[in-house]
Amino acid sequence: MTQSTFIMNQEQDQLATLHEIRNIMDRSSRFISLSGLSGIAAGISALIGAAVVKWYLVTNNINYGETLGRDLAKESVWFLISVAGLVLILAICTATYFTARNAKKSGHRVWDSKTERMLINLFIPVAAGGVFCAALIYHDLLFLVAPVMLIFYGCGLLNASKYTLSDIRYLGVCEIVLGLLASFFVGYGLLAWTVGFGALHIVYGALLYYKYER
Repeated sequence: MTQSTFIMNQEQDQLATLHEIRNIMDRSSRFISLSGLSGIAAGISALIGAAVVKWYLVTNNINYGETLGRDLAKESVWFLISVAGLVLILAICTATYFTARNAKKSGHRVWDSKTERMLINLFIPVAAGGVFCAALIYHDLLFLVAPVMLIFYGCGLLNASKYTLSDIRYLGVCEIVLGLLASFFVGYGLLAWTVGFGALHIVYGALLYYKYER
């Protein structure tokens, strides 16, 4: 073995060691048990919720795209809020189940300081967005609720990406961009909500699953 070959092999070993150390440090500071299946389940839940809302609007002859929710009765508003709440609960339950299963499979703890940091950074923007949406509903500005939900949720994902898999950063950016577009094309708010919380979650979850869990 020549000296140059020996030096090259030594440098490669050092780089591999540094890469392994970086991976260990990354795992110790980030919540990496997030499951792609939880994203898929959340997306399916959102699509089911959107289908229920669409059925309700058609059954009651409500054209949301034209009226922008301005003529909705209180019972209709509460129905939409209830559907959104049930979708959120179902998404949280499925995310908890699949993430806990993934953590157990990988030999990681489900709840620790990394999980706490991630959830705090996720839910601060999401909670702020929820209060803002409540204010919009109170002032009968329903056509802005869907865009605001997407924007604040995307901000939450960006904020949480520092403490978990960095891939969710791209999902957050997509949610924000979609929400901003829906803020201008308000007649497509329900469609944007369906795409953002339904289709994007399914695509993201599938990519995450095939990248880390398959």
